[in-house]
Amino acid sequence: MRVISGTAKRHNLKTLEGLETRPTLDRIKETLFNIMPMDLYDKDFLDLFSGSGAIGIEALSRGAKSATLVDNNPKCTEIIKRNLIHTKLVDKATIYTMQVDKAIEKLVVEGKKFDIIFIDPPYNKGIINFSLKKLLECDIILKEECYIIIESSQNEIWDNYENLETCKIKDFKLTKITVLRCNF
Repeated sequence: MRVISGTAKRHNLKTLEGLETRPTLDRIKETLFNIMPMDLYDKDFLDLFSGSGAIGIEALSRGAKSATLVDNNPKCTEIIKRNLIHTKLVDKATIYTMQVDKAIEKLVVEGKKFDIIFIDPPYNKGIINFSLKKLLECDIILKEECYIIIESSQNEIWDNYENLETCKIKDFKLTKITVLRCNF
């Protein structure tokens, strides 16, 4: 696994061995950033369920002003930190080792706001719906032109929310990328 583009291009990234995480494949990552609805330059990026941190690191490498990476597994957040140091992007990142709902609540208290939020939880466990509901409850962290990008299994569904409009869906064999625009 590697950084595809930007200032950290071609840097290899570490990930956990085994089945604890499911890193986003390079071709899916490339498509994700190609269909991104806005230029990343000077944007604040939130990566929920970060795993190795590859998506948040890719966003930073491509010009994001900041990335906040959240994972509840301390082994993952240690790897994220090592990957950020390796890519020399650690100064632009904040890492939280906690459950996503608690991290969102903490971000509200800290007054953080984001342009793009990436959600890639374990597949088919209803976590996307839970995460979207929590984000909308704490919508103060969403900037006016905020987008939420979801990586999910092909068959995963979630509730329709009045304030979220589907902009794009890109299908792969087992995975799909969905881009939602927040309308407030």
